[in-house]
Amino acid sequence: MKGDRVEIMIDAGGEGTRTYEVLASRAGRRVEVATRRGVVEVSEVTRTGNAVRTARFMASRVLALVEYPSADAADPDEAE
Repeated sequence: MKGDRVEIMIDAGGEGTRTYEVLASRAGRRVEVATRRGVVEVSEVTRTGNAVRTARFMASRVLALVEYPSADAADPDEAE
């Protein structure tokens, strides 16, 4: 959903830490996170499931991964 975003903080070795951000930039897109074989993959995906942009990081270097859902997402507790 437009507005979804994920922040990834990685250990950059001697340079300290670096922060990257992947966000769903258009309506109908979402951000998905997958961990496979020691690699963390964050992708912006269309409605049909095609990856538009992908960021890959070594899992051993990832310090933090924070997912921010879009503000438009309905809270199930508020529906009552």
